[in-house]
Amino acid sequence: MMQTNELISRRQMMKKSLAAATLLASTSSARAVTKVKKAPVRLGGPTFQKYEDPAGWVAALKKLGYSAAYCPVNADAGDDVVKAYERAAKEANIIIAEVGAWSNPISPDEKTRKEAQEKCRRQLHLADRIGARCCVNIAGSRGEAWDGPSAENFTDETFDMIVETTRAIIDDVKPIRTYFTLETMPWAYPDSADSYLSLFKAIDRRQFAVHLDPVNLVCSPQRYFGSGDLIRECFAKLGPYIKSCHGKDILLQLKLTTHLDEVRPGLGGLDYETFLKELSKRPDVPLMLEHLPNAEDYRLAAEYVRSVGKKIGVSFA
Repeated sequence: MMQTNELISRRQMMKKSLAAATLLASTSSARAVTKVKKAPVRLGGPTFQKYEDPAGWVAALKKLGYSAAYCPVNADAGDDVVKAYERAAKEANIIIAEVGAWSNPISPDEKTRKEAQEKCRRQLHLADRIGARCCVNIAGSRGEAWDGPSAENFTDETFDMIVETTRAIIDDVKPIRTYFTLETMPWAYPDSADSYLSLFKAIDRRQFAVHLDPVNLVCSPQRYFGSGDLIRECFAKLGPYIKSCHGKDILLQLKLTTHLDEVRPGLGGLDYETFLKELSKRPDVPLMLEHLPNAEDYRLAAEYVRSVGKKIGVSFA
């Protein structure tokens, strides 16, 4: 554990260096993008078709036109099973995008906190075993709901907790082929490109990276109507470190005060043209559809995303 004076010193350093870090990330991103031609976007999502083996899994994904997938096995799967699914994915040109570790590793309840941290270690190890692009969780919350708002979520103390917890998870697992990532959120760190950069520099681990969900960052009318600028900012500052993205949509309701609802892609106001253009500059960063109730809604979501790509000249792998 770091001493109090070390934490204060680091916070002061972070505040002073944020502008320089932003410039550095933007410059690195720009240089990286100039070397990459427009690439097909990898679209993925859950499969509702039952399967019993890697061949059945691949067939279900191909039927949906997906070239990216959520991890198909649990952490208790044997090495032979994990390797079989990894091999099948490679042979079918499918990327295993992410392994979820959904839990609250900074929970105010000690038992919940310890269980969550252990789950993160277990899921990160699975992601490394199967060669997923990342293991993803939210930073957590210090409120009652594991993924909800709290007045304490944006304190310096919570920032430090996130840094120490994330470092410990990565240091314990020591992943080689994958990355631990924190999904962007509206009411917890990281809640912006700049706060993600601050965490990135403070955590200071090679196997820490970025998971981008732009809808989760749209928490005001200003961000709603400026979602294209928001997405461009995220890719400019975080682009080289983004390992996976979530695809959904958000709708601003016409009633006071501000009401924002998550909806199926195509039914909201997220600037998907900009989203897909930025993704096409980042080869093999998958766009994973999520949070829809049934197979038909996922079909309609994929249809909409592909229609936007066709309109702007972005193809799909």
